[in-house]
Amino acid sequence: MNGIELIAAERRRQEELGHTASHDRQHKYGELALAGGLYATHAAANIESQAMGLNPARRPIPPGVWPWNREDWHSTPDNPRRQLVKAGALIAAAIDRLEEP
Repeated sequence: MNGIELIAAERRRQEELGHTASHDRQHKYGELALAGGLYATHAAANIESQAMGLNPARRPIPPGVWPWNREDWHSTPDNPRRQLVKAGALIAAAIDRLEEP
């Protein structure tokens, strides 16, 4: 699958977990975009680390600006591709959220 297909599949998976459009309406302060950005930033740091031959940055706790509970941070430092897919799905949800009244 290409990136768009992976992101669409992840968004469907998130919806199956209850993160539907109606759920996303609760997040009116940019939380979805922020979470997506944090996952993407963490993935970028790990891609850089791997390119330099270093171990990926482990971050068992979320960054201080993480918008949700600590347990909701599902970092995958060994798999930046997976982390970017999650980021993309959250950003897609944020875009859809902006289309809501």
